[in-house]
Amino acid sequence: MKKACVIGHFGFGHTLLNGQTIKTKIVTAELEKNLPGQVMTIDTHGGIKSLIKAPFHCFKALRGSQNIVILPAHKGLRVYAPLLVLLRYFFRGRRLHYAVVGGWLPAMLKSKKGLAKALKRFDHIYAETGTAQRALEALGFNNIAIMPNCKELELLPEDALVYDVSEPYPLCTFSRVMREKGIEDAVAAVKAVNEAVGRTVYRLDIYGQVDGGQVTWFDELQKTLPDYVTYGGTVPFDQSVEVLKNYFALLFPTRFYTEGIPGTVIDAYAAGVPVIGTRWESFADMIDDGVTGIGYTFGSVEELTEILMACAEEPDRVLRMKAACLTKAEEYLPRRAVQVLLERMGAAEA
Repeated sequence: MKKACVIGHFGFGHTLLNGQTIKTKIVTAELEKNLPGQVMTIDTHGGIKSLIKAPFHCFKALRGSQNIVILPAHKGLRVYAPLLVLLRYFFRGRRLHYAVVGGWLPAMLKSKKGLAKALKRFDHIYAETGTAQRALEALGFNNIAIMPNCKELELLPEDALVYDVSEPYPLCTFSRVMREKGIEDAVAAVKAVNEAVGRTVYRLDIYGQVDGGQVTWFDELQKTLPDYVTYGGTVPFDQSVEVLKNYFALLFPTRFYTEGIPGTVIDAYAAGVPVIGTRWESFADMIDDGVTGIGYTFGSVEELTEILMACAEEPDRVLRMKAACLTKAEEYLPRRAVQVLLERMGAAEA
């Protein structure tokens, strides 16, 4: 019998760069590193077709491992969580772990009483932030721990931090390319500053996988972009630090209020790059305002524009945050983040 089984969206055979897939692979890799030969995996890639296989997946996991770790998205959670709780009655000594991806769970459970009841039967649920933990505890959960999002990145050495930047100051976004990530807000703010000053103070590079349902939208947007805004395509997971290190700041204008611990912010910190971001629900869990980044009112393009204008006038305001970003990045290394999960698996064995 294996020590653990991870049920998640691996997308084996596909190149997928969404946050759910990346976190699933990272957590699994860290478990395999600590439990060599003791981790089995079940890939839920495939949409509805995969959900049809959920009973078989759950049975296989419970039969073959002591600890079952799931990392599903919304639809998968509604299927896998109740199934695992039900089928566990036939398997003694099994432990159920749910590693949450993002910060959306508390809001969802307010209207999903049956699902909440099933999740309260899990041994451990790992929220990404203190904000999410408190919200879940307010709903009556007493099985919540914090396991922040994490990435296996080689942190930029402090003596390699890039301070030699000048106009046009290079900015970037580094997330899925979709409306909800605020891409248009970033473009609008950069355009507003450059047009107000009458020269190219900033250039903006957009990186990331274009959301499959929004290709047409992005194609149309690109037709309207000025020459100082470009799309840089996708960046391999292990090259993010090398690409980001030369940027003045990373923009994170997400329109998802319930973002958890965005991987893109971890990438920026590992490269010593401060983050200028909207104050989403868990902003304070991840960004130390004025130390590792700068926050602005959620959804306010006007305030983002004002901040960019002020930073152009006083670039040292951003540059002096670089070393603190590297320090912050250490909190999101897998060897630290996944320790809480490993400890609870050890307790299960004992």
